[in-house]
Amino acid sequence: MGLLTEGTPLTWEETKKLAEHVREHGIIQFINLYKRLKERKGDVLKWGDEIEYIIIKFDDENKKARVSLRGEEILNVLNQEEQNHPDTVKCLWRPEFAAYMIEGTPGQPYGGTLAHFNVVESNMKLRKQEATELLKDKEYLMSLTSFPRLGCPDFTDPPTKATPNEGGTKSLFFPDGAVFGGHPRFMNLVRNIRKRRGEHVAINLPIFRDKNTKIPVDDSHTIRKAALPDCVYLDAMGFGMGCCCLQLTFQACNIDEARTLYDQLTPLCPIMLAFTAASPVHRGFLTDVDCRWNVISGSVDCRTEEERGLKPLKENKFVINKSRYDSIDSYLSTQGAKYNDIAVLYNEEDYKKLRDNGIDHLLAQHVAHLFIRDTVSLFSEKIYQNDEEDTDHFENIQSTNWQTMRFKPPPPHSTIGWRVEFRPCEVQVTDFENAAIVCFVVLLTRVILSYQLNFLIPISKVDENMRNAQKRNACKEQKFWFRKDITTDVSPPEANRCCAGSNCQPKECDMVGFMTVNDIVNGKHGDFPGLIPLISSYLNGMDVDADTHCTIQQYLKFIQKRASGEVLTTAAFIRKFVMEHPNYNHDSVVSEIINYDLLTTLKDISDGNKSCPELLGYSVTTKTKENVPQALKNDF
Repeated sequence: MGLLTEGTPLTWEETKKLAEHVREHGIIQFINLYKRLKERKGDVLKWGDEIEYIIIKFDDENKKARVSLRGEEILNVLNQEEQNHPDTVKCLWRPEFAAYMIEGTPGQPYGGTLAHFNVVESNMKLRKQEATELLKDKEYLMSLTSFPRLGCPDFTDPPTKATPNEGGTKSLFFPDGAVFGGHPRFMNLVRNIRKRRGEHVAINLPIFRDKNTKIPVDDSHTIRKAALPDCVYLDAMGFGMGCCCLQLTFQACNIDEARTLYDQLTPLCPIMLAFTAASPVHRGFLTDVDCRWNVISGSVDCRTEEERGLKPLKENKFVINKSRYDSIDSYLSTQGAKYNDIAVLYNEEDYKKLRDNGIDHLLAQHVAHLFIRDTVSLFSEKIYQNDEEDTDHFENIQSTNWQTMRFKPPPPHSTIGWRVEFRPCEVQVTDFENAAIVCFVVLLTRVILSYQLNFLIPISKVDENMRNAQKRNACKEQKFWFRKDITTDVSPPEANRCCAGSNCQPKECDMVGFMTVNDIVNGKHGDFPGLIPLISSYLNGMDVDADTHCTIQQYLKFIQKRASGEVLTTAAFIRKFVMEHPNYNHDSVVSEIINYDLLTTLKDISDGNKSCPELLGYSVTTKTKENVPQALKNDF
């Protein structure tokens, strides 16, 4: 969720007065941090995953499934182990936005040994086991991207009600009681984002039109002018930040390698978003999208009407094209510079200050672009800081720019190095799937650096891919811009002529082409070698123990099958389940009974009590282990 500063939250009116103060000192703090750490070298590969979970309460008698609001209670117990044994704890737990969510990570980062791939799934299982021991009867921990009936009547346990005319959220559907109450940051963000925007956030998801689908979808459009009659209307931060995801963080050996990884992974973000699509149902309706991304983007969109270009600029400085939760706007490496084909918006004064302090154009542009945003959460105890030692003002802005990739400087006075965070993936139902995706992406980083591959395409094409990645059945049916020649670079004029122009056609372009996810992952004869074959080639030159080899091969086979369409995405499986349910009326409505049966089925699949070849394939047995054998702890 980002920076969890302790203290007394300020109102939006108080925060607004201090926005320039935070921005000014945040820039200074980054400059000081950069000067101290820019020459830091020699850090080894470390990496880890983050999984967000939903606590589900099953009512078998009434055939209902609800979210359980016991996240804070459970976290208080889970965190005791970390407090008592910080150096040996195997799982770390953190709060998330919703009262029904918790976030789990490995207790220690994984390292640069192939055998670490064999402990990922085991640690994920351990996380579920730890939390499950604290659950009450009929409660279950699920790695589920979106609760299908979030915002419907009676969707929480204990019951809560939305309060459209009072409280923090003021939502028609999402109650304040569903926001995590154990830290003031979350409700403070809710209030301040809504107040800064000047109105409720507004997300309109196109309804999936079945033969009996009714338009208008409901009466939301008669209550709120922002609601569209043919869309599923969502009006609160909780609809986005109440979704779950799977994220990865990598430590690089130095700042240059971190910038390279940031850039090279960026074109893969929309591909992995489509690959991991897992959220076709929102507020009890089948929608015509498969992913959460634009839901979260809209849920924290604090831009005013002026910043959205709906009114002439008067109170604000900029017209800003994107929400603060969106895809990145520029590459950071010198190799990536030529592919920044969209003008980057930034404050000239901030940029000049960064440049005057020895920070190069690309990094100065990146930081100054982040800082066009106001702080939306500030605590009274953190207003005045020592800019030589503290970084809270920088992290305040950095951590509330929720983008597909995040470039992360080392924390002050820490053994942690320069890092990048890979953020697009939707969380999957089983530990096997999540572990496979984690290991696949980590292996890609090793292949990119070892073979010095170049996946860069113009940033405008990445944006286009992000839009297409969220469409229904995108993993199987959509085509994406992707680089064909990944072993060489091209000159800036060729890059601009080839792909920046609106009239570019794939057949005329030697650098990029339209490819399916299957083409990209498994290869396209004569056009692209495929990510899996590249990984396999890399692994052929590595020493790997038999158990780890078996596990990795199981993961890669699953990735191949998902990409080819042999097995379904989670979104496709959910959509199919709903549409084939005997109680489905072909009206796009996911009723209580359908929701209950769906989640019961997903729970049984996750537990291993129900086989599901159409989602997982036929063979998903790995040799995952809890620890890396001592003899296998050599770096690769």
